[in-house]
Amino acid sequence: MKYWHQLLFIYLSLIATSIQAMQPLPLIEDKTPYKTEIIWSDIKIPWGMVQLPNGKILATERSGKLWLLTEGKPSIELTGLPKIDDNGQGGLLDIALHPDFAKNQLIFFTYSSKNATGSNTALMRAKLDTKNNQLIEQKNLYLGTGDSNKRQHYGSRIAITDEFIYFSMGDRGQRDKNPQNLSLDGGKIYRLNLDGSIPTSNPFYQQANVIKAIFSYGHRNPQGLITLPSRNQVWSHEHGPRGGDEVNLIESGKNYGWPVIGYGVNYIGTNYTDITEKKGMEQPKLYWDPSIAPSGMAYISSNKYPQWQGKILLGSMKFGHLVLLEINNKSIVKQTKLLDGIGRVRNVIQGSDGYIYVGIDGKGILRLIP
Repeated sequence: MKYWHQLLFIYLSLIATSIQAMQPLPLIEDKTPYKTEIIWSDIKIPWGMVQLPNGKILATERSGKLWLLTEGKPSIELTGLPKIDDNGQGGLLDIALHPDFAKNQLIFFTYSSKNATGSNTALMRAKLDTKNNQLIEQKNLYLGTGDSNKRQHYGSRIAITDEFIYFSMGDRGQRDKNPQNLSLDGGKIYRLNLDGSIPTSNPFYQQANVIKAIFSYGHRNPQGLITLPSRNQVWSHEHGPRGGDEVNLIESGKNYGWPVIGYGVNYIGTNYTDITEKKGMEQPKLYWDPSIAPSGMAYISSNKYPQWQGKILLGSMKFGHLVLLEINNKSIVKQTKLLDGIGRVRNVIQGSDGYIYVGIDGKGILRLIP
């Protein structure tokens, strides 16, 4: 009898675990009418944004334009960009500053680079010459390889620490080929040293016949990526197909499951997998069903928004609102919807001045008023 009681306990525990894994975290709505002001309205798809120490903002437009924005003055289009494959979801994508930007004026940006048979995500470093409104000393740090002529899933978000640069690359529409194969680009998050070399501490550095820049794999299309140096953590979110958008805590060498496991279905309603978990594959810290189409991600540390300090802010392109995530160690314990109806959120940043800036497709760049 004791044996059967033990079996029953194990069975019920497995059911409880499965049920718990299948329940999305409730989305609480904060209906506070937070104020915003449009700072720049002449940018149609503000994909990447970063604020310089002097308060000016560098913003990428997916069509292949890089803007230097000064509040109250005309926007300046910078020259010196590489040839960009503005095609589908590709184009000029994310942008970030070198940690020593004040001294070296170096920036990083991602873009879709055309190759012989298709295009893929590339990461470039360049020096910002504000006297002549141009980029100089350009150097490609990473050129994604592959033969995809698909128009989607470039990933391309960038996150910087004092030592490393992390960047994402989507599966390039080749879900059954790229994400689970360590010898192919696509469906990965990468880590490089700031000079573009590969850290010897990368998880697959000592392995043969793999891409040594890979930090994690099994991703679909990550369009949110941040580092939390105080916690020594990297967080990301990615698009699922129909349902199954995810937030993940990115750890060295881990497999995040796409397309073997997941919580969504194909756009036409058919299944791409029958399982949501598998040994050796990470569970998301949060998933959304239906999809919210997440884009942009920022860790809020500014004392201008004390109620949001220590939390993560991201955008929903599909539903047109912001989502505030509360983290406890390695878990997400609460999600809150903010500013419902703000528009199709492409990006969210906390500027060097402490303000939160939001890029909205078709509206431009907004500032949140505390």
